[in-house]
Amino acid sequence: AFVLASFLHGEIIQHRETCSYTPAMPILLRPATDSDLPILYEQQLDPDATAMAAFPSRDEEAFYAHSKKIMADEAVIFRAIVYNGQVAGSIGSWEMEGKREVGYWIGKEFWGKGIATDALNEFLAVDRSRPLHARVASDNVASRRVLEKCEFRVIATERGVAEARSAEIEELVLRLDEAPR
Repeated sequence: AFVLASFLHGEIIQHRETCSYTPAMPILLRPATDSDLPILYEQQLDPDATAMAAFPSRDEEAFYAHSKKIMADEAVIFRAIVYNGQVAGSIGSWEMEGKREVGYWIGKEFWGKGIATDALNEFLAVDRSRPLHARVASDNVASRRVLEKCEFRVIATERGVAEARSAEIEELVLRLDEAPR
């Protein structure tokens, strides 16, 4: 495993890569800024991405209002994922129903490059809260694989209506109990 350096709040943090993917070009996580929002807005509009994630896109006004709210919330960690100098997506964590949750969104043009795995791996050094939970549509094999590479394990299955699909789906609940080895 190689050592990956992260820049966070003016400090360089080094940690070992724990996921089983070795990036061709390291990603950078940095606090999301207002200038990232137009890119992130466009990424979340992609119909293939919303169908796969089973999570609906927001209209422009709702997207910007939600983004500004989470960027201002000190309990939320919200990072832009930068790959090869471009904003490839976002990743963040927040409290929901007394549990710490993590989620990410990768722009479709960046799929299949290992960016989500690398970003999640790096993010686990930023948010060291444990346990850390994630949810994924059971048929979203790629996202489930990302989580499992970073040592999240399925702990429950739930059923619910996915607005983005206008259908009931099975959702997996995953948890990371310890810092990855």
